[in-house]
Order: sequence, then structure tokens, then C-alpha cells
Amino acid sequence: MNSKANVLIVEDDGTISLGLEKTLKRDGYKVISVESGEKALSILSQEAIDLVLLDIKLPKMNGFQVLDRIKEIEPEPTVIMITALHDVPEVVKAIRSGAYDYIPKPFENETVRQRVRKALENKQLKKEVMALKRQQKERYPANMLFGNSPQIKEVKRLIELVASTPRTPILIQGESGTGKELVADAIHNSSARATKPMIKINCSAIPELLLESELFGHEKGAFTDAKTLKKGMFELANNGSIFLDEISSMKMSLQPKILRVLEDHTIRRIGGIQDIKIDVRIIAASNRDIDKQVQEETFREDLLYRLKVMVIEIPPLRERKIDILPLAKIFIEANNKEFNKNIQSIAPEAENLLQNYNWPGNVRELKNVMERAAILADGDCLKPEHLPLELKPGKSKSGAFPAPVAEPVSAPAESHLDQSLQEIEKKHIIDILNRHDGNKSKAARILNISRSTLREKLKVYGIS
Repeated sequence: MNSKANVLIVEDDGTISLGLEKTLKRDGYKVISVESGEKALSILSQEAIDLVLLDIKLPKMNGFQVLDRIKEIEPEPTVIMITALHDVPEVVKAIRSGAYDYIPKPFENETVRQRVRKALENKQLKKEVMALKRQQKERYPANMLFGNSPQIKEVKRLIELVASTPRTPILIQGESGTGKELVADAIHNSSARATKPMIKINCSAIPELLLESELFGHEKGAFTDAKTLKKGMFELANNGSIFLDEISSMKMSLQPKILRVLEDHTIRRIGGIQDIKIDVRIIAASNRDIDKQVQEETFREDLLYRLKVMVIEIPPLRERKIDILPLAKIFIEANNKEFNKNIQSIAPEAENLLQNYNWPGNVRELKNVMERAAILADGDCLKPEHLPLELKPGKSKSGAFPAPVAEPVSAPAESHLDQSLQEIEKKHIIDILNRHDGNKSKAARILNISRSTLREKLKVYGIS
């Protein structure tokens, strides 16, 4: 940037102005020199200036008056004030008024070069950060929560509202599969913390003793296996956000430490003797009724109040049925790409089944149903026979995906069809396992079956 940057010198002392101009031109800058604030503002209204070297002592309009007017310009140039060495109060005032830096008179040419270079590098860095934030917002916009129902529009509004706050804690509540993690991502990526870490931890998936170490870290020698110092999730998330999923499952003994982070913004590693200051936004989520847990004395009331500064309730899919078909079509488009399919429509009978089902697994269940349907579909239309039995009135509500009902056919054909569906299911299970490095818990969730059912299927199909 330096060789192309436009620098404006505003200095009424011709000797100083000429010296500055020669120094900066040697470094490749395009330099314009004026001797008054009025001429400086005229230049700024006509040309894009990156940096202004502005003397405080000017005739008629002084440097502070010029600085106030410069702040109204878009994009605002960076300003370095030029002042006498003894004018400390004026230096402080200049910085508070928005100047990036100051150069005291008399000054060395090398000092000027360094200050200008540093100011322009900082300006470039700010541009890059802003560009990255725009990219983050484009990649993770709040409208990734697909749906046009009033409930989802309200969730999006709250996301935009709370994302603009510095570090207000947030509690996201909703049934399993409604998209709580997606809301947390949208908050982080729409905030000023978007370029900083977003650390996620599932409080229900880690034993209590390990969870404390994961969250707060430990000092070397804090316990038998603590052979090295370990930073916890809160330290790693510093200046960013931390997502505490299923916080309602956190044991009472650990909850006061979370409360302390919320109140004092400090942590202490296990075995540590010093507090560590952190700047982290806490985003918590739960699919359980925490108010009821408070009554049952399994969750601290004071912690709940600190988390409930902002509450975002995500409605279940059955309460926003107008979103079901648009979501289903979005999943179909994604599955067409992944499985090389060409599904263009959903048959009216299949649409009715999708809309009349209660979706206990919410959006996650709908996604899984549409993935399986896409695998089974062999044409450009998704039909009722491609959907699982539990979507059909009077059929199984187990949550598993039984084979679809076929039209009556002769015994040999029926046997052949059953074999084909088994092969499809086997291939699908293997594919899911491969995509998740053999993690059976993840595979079972994606397949929307229990882990024990998955184990039985692995045994039946001989999948190791």
C-alpha cells in the first residue's frame, strides 16, 4: 500500500512542509502540501486521501477544527497530528479527538517515515479485517436459519440485535434438532468477534472431572496426569466466543466457576494461583427446562439469571409448519449435488406426509429424512414410498427408518426388492461411517436411529 498511498501535509511553515514532502516522496508516496485548514478540506472533498499530517497551530482554522471536519469524511483518512514537544495537553486532546498518532517538533526524518508507515499499515489491516467480517457475514448470515415463519423472523431479529453488543451472555433454548448451534454460529459471525475464535464444547459429553480441565485448563503437576501446562477452552476463546452446549447438564459443583467468569471475566487454571483476565462472550444452549431445574435445585438460580440477559427461544418445527416444505427443498438441492441426483419435485402425497408429521427430531430429523429419501429416489420426483414409515398415519413411531412399503408384487420380485433396499441401507451406513471416521455415535444421530440399533445393523450386514 505504501508506494500508492496518498498523503496530505497541512503545515503553514514552508520549510517543514518542504522537508516532509521530500522525505515522503522518496518513499514512493503521492504527496500534496497545503498551508491552511480550508485548503486541506477542499483537497479532501475532491481526492481520496489515505493519511493526513496535520499541524495543530494553523491560521484561522486550527488543527482540531480540521480534525473534527475530517471525521465527517467517508472513507475517513488516518490523521497524524504535528505539535510542539511541550504541548502535552494538546497531544492528549488530539488522540482523544480521533487522531491516530502525533509527531512532536522538532522531528527526525526517520521518525516521520516510521510513524507514517505504521499508520498506513494499521489502516490496511483495518481494511482487511473489515473485508474479512463482510466475508464472514456473507458466509454465515443470520438467514442461514432457513424459514419465513414469524417465529424464525423473530429469532433472526434477536440474532442481529445481540450480535451488535460487546459480550452480552446469551441463552439459546429449544428442543433437540432445532438449530441451537446454528444460532450460536450466526451470533458469533455477525459480531465484532467474527475474526476471533469460536470454541464449542458439549457439557453433557464430557465427564465432570475432565470438563473442568477442558474449560479452565491446568498447571503442570496440578494432578497425576498433568505433565504439562494446558490452556482451557476459555483461554483459547479469548477475544472470541465460547458455546456451552447442553449447559443444563453441567454439575452443580462446576456452575460457580462459570458464574465467576460471567461476573469477573477471570478464570483460574486447576492448580493455579493467579487469576487470568479474559474477554469472552458466553453463548449457552439447553434443550431442557432450566427454570424447572432451578426449582429442583439441580441448577443455580444466580447462574441462570446471569445467562438469561438475552434469551433466544427456537420454536420446534411442528409450530412453524410453513417452513417444512421450503426446508425440504433446500435439503433436496444439497442432496442432488452430494448424491448426483436430479430430484426436481415432491409429489403432493409426499408433501402432505411431510407437513402432517410432528417432527420430534425437528430440522435435524427432516434433514436426515430427506437424505434417505434422496438415496432411495430413482427419478426426478420424490414420492411417499421414499419416506419412512413413521411419517405415515398409523405406522411405526419408533424413530427408526424402516424400509418403505412397496406395491404388491410377486414373491420373487418382492424378494429382489427387499435385497436391493438392504444393499442401499448397508451402503448408506458405510458411507456415513466413512464420512465421520467410524464414529458410531455421530453416525447413529445422522441416521436418526439409536446406537444399539446401529450396532445390530452393523452385525447383520457384517460391517466391521
